[in-house]
Order: sequence, then structure tokens, then C-alpha cells
Amino acid sequence: MYYLIYFIVKALSYIPFWALYILSDIMYYPLYYVIRYRRKIVRKNLTESFPEKSHEEIVAIEKKFYRYFMDMILESSKMASISPAEIRKRMKFVNVDKTNKLLDEGKSLAFFMGHYCNWEWMTSVGLWINDDVVCAQVYHKLINKQFDKIIKQMRERMGNTCVEMRHTARFIANMTAENRACMVALIADQSPKRKQIKHYVKFLNHTVPVLVGPEKITKHFNYMPIFVNARRVKRGYYECEFSLLHDNPAALPDYELSDIYFEHLEAEIKRQPECYLWTHNRFKYAQN
Repeated sequence: MYYLIYFIVKALSYIPFWALYILSDIMYYPLYYVIRYRRKIVRKNLTESFPEKSHEEIVAIEKKFYRYFMDMILESSKMASISPAEIRKRMKFVNVDKTNKLLDEGKSLAFFMGHYCNWEWMTSVGLWINDDVVCAQVYHKLINKQFDKIIKQMRERMGNTCVEMRHTARFIANMTAENRACMVALIADQSPKRKQIKHYVKFLNHTVPVLVGPEKITKHFNYMPIFVNARRVKRGYYECEFSLLHDNPAALPDYELSDIYFEHLEAEIKRQPECYLWTHNRFKYAQN
């Protein structure tokens, strides 16, 4: 089964971009109008997140989202074969000199990201970071072992190391003990399990519980928290800009770093709402 899935993904990855987007345009129609993949959740999320928008505006964002969702899935398959030179042209990190300066000063970095734009392509950030830095991405291991193996291989092609969520603290502790500069990417906008809820934030017109693990790890190991501000320039092209969330996170009161992160994420989403992953039931434990 692994080889069959890998063959399909690999074959998709060799399709030229122009043909890939024709395929995406075709697949959008059954996805949106026939399969109606999670349409109720998407509509609910958009309507509640943007109460100031009319029904027509919500539907327009919804359709743009499904078109982009299809683009992103097919774009992600490209990570199985795309060259470092090509991905650097298509996923640009525009002010990487600032982060490299922090690394040169002996500081390690925690990249705070969301399910926004093509986060799979963002695993190419290692191509822009100083060569002696360990680049890692925390990820949630998939139940399907075949899919998990393929996704991990694709994410590690550009020099990243995939770290299971439950091993994050141990991995960073090892890097610290070895005195190695490290950059760890954290997708921090996931909803915690009900029994793990410790903090709520205001986010997209909701009061929602958030994962506090990324903040705790960042503060405990004194990593510099960097927000990855992404935007889609056009089909198949993105730019990311780094913003320092705070220059002394250990001095912040509990959960304030999480609040700052979600303020940045909300501002990012409002610029291009169709590029956020609306299919997840992210507001299921909202208080309002």
C-alpha cells in the first residue's frame, strides 16, 4: 500500500504547474457542488468569524477557499520532487537576515505558524537559514502509517527534521544540551482536547481555548518567538515575513505570548481569508 500511495503522490508531483492548476480547476466543481466536503462547517466558521459580512460576501470567500484548498492539496504533492531552486522561487522568506542575525547571536528560534497558506511548502525554510542551524518541524503523527511515512519524507526533503509532538520537549532539551542553534516550527492554532483546556483567547469573533504547549516550550527554553506572516502573491507563489513576537518571552505573564500570537494570526487571516483552513471544527469549544 505504501508504494502505491507513494507512486500516486510522486506521479502527481511531476505534473507541470500549469497542468496542475487546470486539474485543480476541474476538481473544484465536484468537491464544492457534489461532494460538498465539510461545507456546513466551513459556512458556519465563516459566518461566525465575519458577522459584518453579507451572505453574498461569505459565499464568495467560501468559493475562493475551496478553489485555494484544491490548489494547496495539489501544490503540496510537489514536495515529493520539486528542486530546492524551484521552491526558493515560489516560497520566499523576504527578511530572513533578521532571523539569521538572532541565530548568529547564539539564540534559537520558535516559529509560530497557523494553518494558513501552504504550510507544507514552508518546510523549505531550512534553505534560507544558516547551514549550521538545526531546522525542525513539530507535527502530529498520522494514524495511517503509510501516509505518515510519505508526509514525513516530503517534509524532510529540504533539510527539515520532523519531530513528533510528544517528543518536542525532549528534542529541544537535547539540542540545548549539545549547545546547537535550532529553529523549531510550531503550528499553534489547533484546538486542545477538552480536558487539556487551560486558556481562552479572543480569535475571529470567538472566545476559544488554545494550545499552550508552544508558549510553554518557547519560554522554558528561552527561544525567540517568531511569527511567520505569510501571503499568497499569486497561484503557486508565496512570500513569508518574520516578525518577532517578543524579545524576552520568559518575562511575560502566563499565556500572554499565546494572546500575542493569535492577534497576529487573526490579522493575517483577515487579509486573505480564503487562505485559512476553514474545514476544521476549530470553534467547537468556544464559549460564545
